[in-house]
Amino acid sequence: MPPQDPVKTAARTLDVFEVFAAARGPLTLTELAARLGSPLSSCHALVRTLQSRGYVYILDERKRVYPTKRLLLLAQQIAQNDPVLDQIGPVLAALQADTGETVILGKRQGQAITYLDVLESRRTIRYAAQPGDVKPLHSSAIGKAMLGLLPPGELATTLRKLPRPAITQGTITDLDALTADIAAGREHGFFITRGENVADVMAIAISQAVGEEFYGLAVAGPMARIAAAQALILDGLKSAGTALTRLDAALRGQSLPPET
Repeated sequence: MPPQDPVKTAARTLDVFEVFAAARGPLTLTELAARLGSPLSSCHALVRTLQSRGYVYILDERKRVYPTKRLLLLAQQIAQNDPVLDQIGPVLAALQADTGETVILGKRQGQAITYLDVLESRRTIRYAAQPGDVKPLHSSAIGKAMLGLLPPGELATTLRKLPRPAITQGTITDLDALTADIAAGREHGFFITRGENVADVMAIAISQAVGEEFYGLAVAGPMARIAAAQALILDGLKSAGTALTRLDAALRGQSLPPET
């Protein structure tokens, strides 16, 4: 067999676990290979490797495959030892309780935003997202908040080079219009998307430094509901921003006046 591309192999390994998450049950090698769009021989080799490392096991009936809890335990250990996110968690929970909407923490990664934590609204109709979701800079509220941190000259250069595909009919793709939108957000102290990333979804975001890193914090939900509650959401984001400022000061070993 020809040598495998390590990047492709790594991506295919992650695809295996995502397939099982979607399938919600064991799969035969043939079924797994079909869902992966992979040759049966390559799928077999990958499963054998995962089996030898304890990440999947084989059921005797029909030789079906299913993941063990090893990946879950590793993920829990990793999450429990995150140096910042564990401390930000209570702030996110308070914001979610105040607004009743989905709350998202994200960080810029190159030309995209990666969701680091998501607290979904408990309402039946809500914005649904997951940690690890990747969103474009130009069409997401957190992306705009991250772009708003850039000095004007650097922002202009970044936007010129940034791909700006139309994610929805509402996505702002025009360079001048997007520049003006980010400038308005910087002036107001918050950034908004109105159906630009997901149709009929509105999000409001701010940026905040925590532990020498900048994060974006957003509240998102159905457009009509978020628009009607905008004042309440902005109050919640302001309180969350203050709490994160205090956390940042604590991480830096600085002191702030007591809360009033």
